[in-house]
Formats: sequence, structure tokens, C-alpha cells
Amino acid sequence: MNIAVCIKQVPATESKIRPSADGKDIDRTGLSFVVNPYDEFGLEEALKIKEQVGKGTVTVISIGEDKTIEALRTCLAVGADQAIHIKDPALSGSDTHAIALVLTAALQKENYDIIFFGKQAIDNDSGAVGIHVAELMNLPHVAVINKLEVSPDDKKAVAHRQIEGGTEVINIDLPAIFTCQKELNVPRYASLPGIMKAKQKPMTIYSLSDLNIATDAVGAEKAMITLHQLSPPEKRTAGTALEGNAGEAVTTLVRLLHEEAKVF
Repeated sequence: MNIAVCIKQVPATESKIRPSADGKDIDRTGLSFVVNPYDEFGLEEALKIKEQVGKGTVTVISIGEDKTIEALRTCLAVGADQAIHIKDPALSGSDTHAIALVLTAALQKENYDIIFFGKQAIDNDSGAVGIHVAELMNLPHVAVINKLEVSPDDKKAVAHRQIEGGTEVINIDLPAIFTCQKELNVPRYASLPGIMKAKQKPMTIYSLSDLNIATDAVGAEKAMITLHQLSPPEKRTAGTALEGNAGEAVTTLVRLLHEEAKVF
């Protein structure tokens, strides 16, 4: 089977995030970056399907600056066969629609049986790109899956996803797009031989012109969704511990609510 996994490079969860000076982005100085965790579930599922079928190709695709190559190499080390890196200065400031447009153009260069996305990226939590690509490609999709059974000979799959109070089971024809939830599997780690082999695996680089997309079709000026302001959460003051017995504590609480919190 021919499987694609679309990934995004995001700041590591342990990173201390600060807004940039203009408040329109994060300050990336000194940050470490990783593969979006939800995308890792998509990669693991792709590798499992390839192993189950006994043949096939797993391609990882990402949009980003030169640093994005690190995330793609990580995926190659884990087991992906090849990578596609899409970069172009005109993409700066693009919204989810433009990102979906560019990914669609790259995906349409091949005939993929299955396309995986993470259910969302942990940096902006939009959860929109995978579903948007499915619409642009006119492909069936199931979002937020936690189990997938594939019948490659029949070109069919059965996807499971949690809903309130139960599980939804969906029969779907392939090719199709799936967005992945953490219960889907347990992602594997890269082995030392895998890391060495990753350096030799093919990586294709596309610009917008390679995808026949005009530079004025993407970017901040074409964005339908724009970030107005990014700011850290307000600092919370420390709580007050009330001492004494229950009656004394209630008396103190009422006084504080009146004098300091101005509740009444």
C-alpha cells in the first residue's frame, strides 16, 4: 500500500513559550522542536499497515523552513521510506486553508491509498487541516480514530472512534483520510540502525512553483484567519489558607470576600 503521513514540527511540550515582541507569534529563540505527538500516531499506524501487508511505501510530508528537515529525518529514522519537504518564503503567515491547499497539491502528485494526519497540532490546536485536505481532494475521511482495520485487497477499512457514551464504527472505502488520536497505538522509537539509514533515504523538496501554486495564493495577505494577539496567561496570585476551626474560618472568609474581593 502507498501511505502518506502529513506531519508538523512543533515546540517541545517542555519548552517555555513566550510571545514574540510584536505579539503575532511565539519567540522561537532557544526552543527545541519535535514531531507533533498526534502525527506520531499516524506514522506508527502507517508502519503497522505496511508490515501487515508485507509491502508498500510510507511517505512523510511536511511544510516548513529548513529546520523542518529535522522532524522529517526523525520520521525516516523511525521507519518511513521517504520524505517530502515543502518550503517557500511566500508561505509565511499562511492559515489552515493555504496549508491544506499546498498539502493537497503535493499529495495529488501520487496515488495514496491512505493519508494520515494527527487529530490536531499541539501548537495551535486547530484540528482543521486533515479534514480540509479531504474536502479539497474529494476523499472520504474519518476524524479522531482510535482503531483502524484495513483490508488492502478489498480497498476498504473499518475505523473506530470514541463518541460520548460509546464507540462509533465506520466502514469506509479507500483511498481515504484519517486523523489520529492517541489511543490508536504506541509509537515506536528510532533505533540506531534506523538513524543511520535515515541519512540515506530520499527527501524531495518542493517549492510552490513545483506544485503549480501562485505565491499570491498563500501567505498572510491571503489568510482568512489571522492571529490578532498572542499573550501569556495572567499571573495568578497565591491563595490564602484559612486557619482556626470551621466557625473562625467562615468568619475570616466572609471578611476577606467583603474587604478584599469586594464580592459584597
